[in-house]
Amino acid sequence: MIAERRIGLPPVARSNARLFILGSLPGDASLAAQRYYAHPTNQFWRLLGSAIGEDLTPLSYDQRLGRLAERRIGLWDVIASAARRGSLDQAIRDVEHNRIEHLLHDFPEVRAIAFNGSTAAAAGRKLIGEPPDGICLIDLPSSSAANTSPFAEKAAGWAVLGEFV
Repeated sequence: MIAERRIGLPPVARSNARLFILGSLPGDASLAAQRYYAHPTNQFWRLLGSAIGEDLTPLSYDQRLGRLAERRIGLWDVIASAARRGSLDQAIRDVEHNRIEHLLHDFPEVRAIAFNGSTAAAAGRKLIGEPPDGICLIDLPSSSAANTSPFAEKAAGWAVLGEFV
């Protein structure tokens, strides 16, 4: 079986974003829905809500994005497109990266870039290099159900995001 080429989603952010959360590449459910973190077992919305002190899970997708915009949080992915069979990061091949190094120029109020999972962190840190003074790079435990760590353990890693909203 040949891996199909997957093309990611555009960034979601206002120009005054202070925090960006970058994933690797959306999974099949998210790409089909054209929505970030659409798979029901992905804990992204629950983890982020816990970090910012607001329950995002009962909100519609558009309401969630509205709340993120109000909190000056942006979403994007490190990978623009890749060949992948299924949704697991381990299956990603033939990668084209987003130009995330431009975040620091295009969003001058950014104070932190957080990476959702080790794949996003490894590629993102390589693309950004040494961040300028005042910019914090944060590695988060993956919100994916493939990361079987207990929710409380993941939430403890995500709690640092509250400092930037």
